[in-house]
Amino acid sequence: MATDRSELTSYEWRQLRARTLAASDVCIVCGHGGSDTADHIHPVSKGGARLDPDNVAPIHGVAGCPVCLRKCNSEKADRALGDVVQLHTSVDWFAGP
Repeated sequence: MATDRSELTSYEWRQLRARTLAASDVCIVCGHGGSDTADHIHPVSKGGARLDPDNVAPIHGVAGCPVCLRKCNSEKADRALGDVVQLHTSVDWFAGP
């Protein structure tokens, strides 16, 4: 398990997180908008790249999802995205207003 999580306070991580959330706020776990943080798709503790933009995606953090009330980041924990029960929503949900 990765114990050095200093990258989460680094300038590079904050910039990557900001770019990720600016591109999209749709959570990778529940599919609802309003994500307030970013998470590694493939966990760093399992060999995922720490600062690779392709390994980072929006996710709901401590406050949880305002729609389904899931604590997506807590549910995902250090598991790969494929091991997390994801909500399956219609294509129309993502079409926007």
